[in-house]
Amino acid sequence: MSSTVTLGVIGSAVVLVALFELLRRQRLREKYAVLWFSVALGVLAITIFPGLLTGLADLVGVELPVNLLFFLASLFLLVLTLQHSYELGRLEEKTRVLAEEVGLLRLELDLVRRPHDEGESSG
Repeated sequence: MSSTVTLGVIGSAVVLVALFELLRRQRLREKYAVLWFSVALGVLAITIFPGLLTGLADLVGVELPVNLLFFLASLFLLVLTLQHSYELGRLEEKTRVLAEEVGLLRLELDLVRRPHDEGESSG
């Protein structure tokens, strides 16, 4: 087995073990685990069967398979970044709404407590 294949297999195995450990400790949500599991399996498949990447590069018309690999990796990272930006925006909006609701609840609580506190101090 060549050093490239060994490195690819070891890298994929490390990612898979890390994924399962993060899932077990509930540090990673399942939807992200599926994504990274797919990436690890894809890397493993390309490592074991390098002809897949060469055939795909020929099919798409890319001269060097490594150029296709870098393009696909860049595209993957772009989509991942966009998805995380979308979720971050959603969470910021939820946080803003929750902060407003907490502020209103505190105001209501102060209004409810105020007449009660004034009644105790006059007695």
